[in-house]
Amino acid sequence: MISSVQSALSGLQAFSTKIAKSANNIANMNTDGFKKDRVLLSAQASQGVTATVEQVDEPGAMVAAPGDQGEAVTELSNVDLVEEIPDMLVSGHGYAANLKSLRVADEMMQSVLDIKA
Repeated sequence: MISSVQSALSGLQAFSTKIAKSANNIANMNTDGFKKDRVLLSAQASQGVTATVEQVDEPGAMVAAPGDQGEAVTELSNVDLVEEIPDMLVSGHGYAANLKSLRVADEMMQSVLDIKA
């Protein structure tokens, strides 16, 4: 029973990291030169999940913008809202599923304690 709680907690933490990074990417999508972060989830040997954050180095779109000495080329952010919104929705469902697992484990433990009492 304890391993299921630890597994659900590691899942909550991993999906929380994914949601936070997606929110940060969306918040900075209009910042010139901003590079988005990607979170990769991997299984742990002890029935858990590890979240690894890496920066995506692919360049953003290049646009000509007026500057002090004529036009200058500026690199925009590489954040794509079409990718971020679905990823955030999936991460929200993953978070909710792990939260439900934690609640079920809590209810099972309460039932065991009620039976023992």
